[in-house]
Amino acid sequence: MRAPIGDFGTATPAPDCLDELTAPVADAVRDWSGAVPADRILYVETDPRWADTAVFVEHYGRELLEQSANCVVVAGRRGGETTLAACLVRSTAKVDVNGVVRRQLGARKASFASMDTATGETGMEYGGITPIGLPRDWALLVDPAVVDLPWVLVGSGRRRGKLLVPGKAFAQLPGAVVLEGLGA
Repeated sequence: MRAPIGDFGTATPAPDCLDELTAPVADAVRDWSGAVPADRILYVETDPRWADTAVFVEHYGRELLEQSANCVVVAGRRGGETTLAACLVRSTAKVDVNGVVRRQLGARKASFASMDTATGETGMEYGGITPIGLPRDWALLVDPAVVDLPWVLVGSGRRRGKLLVPGKAFAQLPGAVVLEGLGA
C-alpha cells in the first residue's frame, strides 16, 4: 500500500507486521481499541542512518517536518517521588517541561528523563520512542496540534521504522491528556 504521507516504498498496516515492532508496541497494536481502527496505524521501514530529522526529511519528504511528532519521556519530582510521563509534540516544537509539564504532573521539578530511564521503562529504543505501547500507568501529554493533523509520523519503538498514525488516535491512547501550550 502507498503511504499517505512521505516518500516511502510501502506502508503496511501495523497489525500485519507485529514482528517489526518492539514487544510493548506490538502488544498495544494487538490490543488496540478506539474509534480509529488498528489497521489505520501504518508501519514504514526507514534507514536508521537517516534518523536525524534534517537528513530524514531530505530523504523521505520535506513535508514530513510539519507532519511528524516527537515523543519524549519526562520525569517530574516532588519530595522523594518521581513520576514518569511522555509528551507528544510536533517535531518543530519544544516541550514546555518547566511550565506546562511540571504543573500537569504536580511536580516541583521536571526534566527530560535519562536515556537509560526512557529506554528501560518503555522497552523501546532511544530515538524510536512512540506513544503507542507506553506503560499504562503513565500520563501521555499530547499537544493539540498533533491531534489536529490528518496523519502523523512517529517512532515505532525502534530506530528503523516509523508509524503513520491519524492524529486523532493519540487522544484515545491510555492516559492521554490533550494539553494546550505543551509545545512551544
